[in-house]
Amino acid sequence: MDNPAPDPLVSVNACWSRISASPVYNFLFSDITIVSASVGSMLARLTVGPHHLNSKGSLHGSVSATLVDWAGGMAIATHGLEKTGLSTDIHVAYSAGAKLGDILTIEGKTTKVGRNMGFTTVTIYKAIGEEAMGTVVAHGTHSKYILKDTQESR
Repeated sequence: MDNPAPDPLVSVNACWSRISASPVYNFLFSDITIVSASVGSMLARLTVGPHHLNSKGSLHGSVSATLVDWAGGMAIATHGLEKTGLSTDIHVAYSAGAKLGDILTIEGKTTKVGRNMGFTTVTIYKAIGEEAMGTVVAHGTHSKYILKDTQESR
């Protein structure tokens, strides 16, 4: 009898719990909230804080790039994988700024998760009024080499 597939939100939260102690994630995303997850998709929210800003007072590009990296991994985790792999390629296109106090919605989606590779897209939105997915701040693609959880690696 096959084991039932793990709940995607449980998988994402387990993955985030495992990696959240990383110094960079702890510094940048200690207050990120995972909102929802289904197989192949996840949503999170983050309020822009002072440590997310560049010298001009706008969201730093490196924060957006790190969000693409993080959310791509979390999207892969929705497939029940605890180990989401190593980045092989990441691309980020920046389209709007965000300032202190803005609420970002991060949407991570898998386009394909194969035996050894995962391909994701991530869109970062800035809330406009009541609309959580308002202006697109950045959009990225992220490819990862997937480390399968094998008996030998345990």
